[in-house]
This record gives sequence, structure tokens and C-alpha cells, in this order.
Amino acid sequence: MKILHFTLMPKWYDMIERGEKLEEYCSNNPYWQERLLSGEYDAVEFRCIYTQRTMTFRIKEIRLGKGKEEWGAADDDVFIIELGERIK
Repeated sequence: MKILHFTLMPKWYDMIERGEKLEEYCSNNPYWQERLLSGEYDAVEFRCIYTQRTMTFRIKEIRLGKGKEEWGAADDDVFIIELGERIK
């Protein structure tokens, strides 16, 4: 299983943990283009910054598009990591 590792601020981590936020966003820039388009990820592991808290979800889909502003997306196109079931 190929896992994408991601560190989040507590606000976004807590929203995902409560099931309120169903996707995470990455900027559409060369760093994320190379990282996300170069390989198939099966899951994403989130770590809450400054803590040891982690959780892992299956990835349903990674695509470019407009995210939800209230979930932290920028105005332009971003990579959208759509979360599936929690596996850890």
C-alpha cells in the first residue's frame, strides 16, 4: 500500500476526524504535481502538527478542481484528495 503523508493544522485535522471535511487540498504547483502525478497512492495518513495524533484514510480519488473555500481551498484549481473509509 502506497501512503501519502500529510501534516495538518489542528482545525483541519479535527474536521476530518469528526467526519465534517471529506477531502483535503494541495496547491497546483510543481511540487505537488510531481508528487501526486508520479505515483498511485492508495491511502493518506494525516498527522496533526505538533502532536503524535495520526489517522489514515483510503483515497477515493485525486483530481484537479475547485475545492470548498470553507474547507481551506484556494480560489483557483487545486488538487482534491477525496477521502474514503478510515482504516486507522
